[in-house]
Amino acid sequence: MKTITLGASGPQVSQFGIGAMSFAGIYGDATFAESHAVLDACRAAGATHIDTSNVYGMGRSEEIIGDWFKQRPGARADMVLATKAGIARGNERPRNNDPDYLEACLDESLTRLGVDHVDLFYIHRYDAAHSPEDVAGTLKRLIDAGKTRAVGFSEIAPSTLRRAWTECPIAAVQSEYSLSTRAPELGLSQACAELGTTLVAFSPVGRSFLTDAPFSHARAQSHAFLANNPRFMEPNYSANITATDRFRRLAADMELPAAALAIAWVISRGEHVLPIPGTKNTAHLAELLLGTEVTLTAEDLDRIEAVLPVGWAHGDRYSDVQWQGPERFS
Repeated sequence: MKTITLGASGPQVSQFGIGAMSFAGIYGDATFAESHAVLDACRAAGATHIDTSNVYGMGRSEEIIGDWFKQRPGARADMVLATKAGIARGNERPRNNDPDYLEACLDESLTRLGVDHVDLFYIHRYDAAHSPEDVAGTLKRLIDAGKTRAVGFSEIAPSTLRRAWTECPIAAVQSEYSLSTRAPELGLSQACAELGTTLVAFSPVGRSFLTDAPFSHARAQSHAFLANNPRFMEPNYSANITATDRFRRLAADMELPAAALAIAWVISRGEHVLPIPGTKNTAHLAELLLGTEVTLTAEDLDRIEAVLPVGWAHGDRYSDVQWQGPERFS
């Protein structure tokens, strides 16, 4: 497993991580046993990064990971652990970056995870009630307190990253990035590379569209997030299936699972890019991990671009409601 440096001067981390929202997230919960099996397979493969959040299952994902650490002495030392806070669900104020609130959330996460610190603590959603500089100052104090080794932001604009960096080194920015969502190429990826910030790519297989078994329309409609997501609503859904059928045929021609080819493409975007797909299925994880073993040639990249050119996806990646929180930029 290839490793990269997390941020400009952080720990070595595999250039592939597991997104733990699938353990207790929007696509249905997984059992402790299923989740532990995925974590065991990641550890065995040398995938050392785990990404979770305090709102995934309202703490359930963190509890699953904490139980895994408890049952496997030595596992914590092998892994680079990240969690997030800043979304205040069930609150009239949906985003909260107040210093006391963030520290209290992190303390609760540490308890659920059964650890005394995390390796990376993100602002899950930036709260514009505070300046980027002030939020970065809060994060720096959490580093100084020994509760996290490094800090990051999720779903922010390049300008916010640059402002935050003036107060504290930002080790990682998390953003949706895949062949179906290429907005980070409009400045965010470039800013991360310039500053030494790792770009952590979530949903790197396009919420299943870039796999050999995309969610059926009926299954998508059974999950609240996807049922209201423009790309999974008709007529966009059928158009996106037709478009990605070309990608699936190309992957088969290259003798690869589609998910592996999608992961290989994300990794090809740069040494600073780290995909974190989510799954609760070890067979699917094996397909995803295969992508870390593939080095795409210039010809391969041209073939991929030919079947899925920039802007191919039908529908926005979020609905108007889902866009409340992430920063748009262009």
